Amino acid sequence: MGYRYLVLGAGMQGTAAAYDLAVRGEADEITLADRDIYIARSSAERVNRLAGRQVARAAVLDVTDEKALPHAMAGYTVALSAVPYRFNLGITRAAIAAGTSLCDLGGNTDIVLQQLAMDEEARRAGVTILPDCGFMPGMGNVLIAHGIRQLDRCERVDSWDGGLPVHPRGPFRYKLVFSIEGLINEYAGDCVVLRGGRRTRIPCLTELEEIEFPPPVGRAEAFITGGGISTLPWTFEGKVQHMQNKTVRYPGHCQMFAAYRELGLFSEEPIEFQGQRIVPRQFLFAMLKPLIDFPDDPEDLVVMRVRCSGVKAGRRAAVTFELMEFYDPMTGFTAMERATGFPAALAMTLIARGKIAPGARPAEIAVPTEDFLAGLAERGIRVLERWEIG
Repeated sequence: MGYRYLVLGAGMQGTAAAYDLAVRGEADEITLADRDIYIARSSAERVNRLAGRQVARAAVLDVTDEKALPHAMAGYTVALSAVPYRFNLGITRAAIAAGTSLCDLGGNTDIVLQQLAMDEEARRAGVTILPDCGFMPGMGNVLIAHGIRQLDRCERVDSWDGGLPVHPRGPFRYKLVFSIEGLINEYAGDCVVLRGGRRTRIPCLTELEEIEFPPPVGRAEAFITGGGISTLPWTFEGKVQHMQNKTVRYPGHCQMFAAYRELGLFSEEPIEFQGQRIVPRQFLFAMLKPLIDFPDDPEDLVVMRVRCSGVKAGRRAAVTFELMEFYDPMTGFTAMERATGFPAALAMTLIARGKIAPGARPAEIAVPTEDFLAGLAERGIRVLERWEIG
């Protein structure tokens, strides 16, 4: 007997997750729910075509409908929130009320902390609440925790990740590979890191550095952005002295977006302009998206590098995890869809199989590392491990 899965949001990452559930998640049924029934139907048809069986169906659902949502979520083994992060708190409450376990893609640490505060409610309901199950946060959190635990004493964690076009074009040399709301959210506000073993807030779009990756990336830049390591500074405060994550882009990107921030275009407060009220961030979305969204060239890649350093067996040691994934022409899934949607589906499958206990806990604590790494390998996501001793 298989499992019943619900995917809220039938966009890029939701469709990738549903496909993975169809081929590797022992799914009897997958419901792709979206407020736009045409998007949901297109996604379900694609999943069924690629999976070679009729396992996915479409449904219309508005996740802001607090009365309808618990009823819609009831009866499923596990659900995935693949909608913008601002809806995740309400979806979490609905999942607990429905008795359905939940994963999401994260994106905002303040919301995640509120979800984790529902641990006792989730335990009483017998459900698992697992935020941050995508690429970073998500896969990266599990790798960082794995690296820390392999050392006798971990002193420093540095991580870098990013999604990039294989063929960069235009002034930004960037291709939109997930929601534009999520992109700007990463660039706005502050980021929580560990400095001297304590949680510290530092501004996003700062601490710019050059970094080198294997071809076709080559020389790139990296800078502080929000949400990447999510709850890790809370989990390892007082245990690790230094911890941070930086986003990788082609050179010049950071300076451009820092200028937009200084102009006030990240603001969500309405302003008056020529007799009309506009929200600067929404205006930025409208102007920016056509310049960074080019569906005629789907080839993208993702990179991740995690380095944990400290002491092992009385000697200085460091372990580095590295991956680079590409667009898959066979399925049409982008690298970011694969690297985000597939780990989320893997987490859902582990919950369905009883590998992750009820409660609301962060991925770095809840996810069984060996099962997760084996699942990534099964999905063709290759994580290279390299040690430096002495």
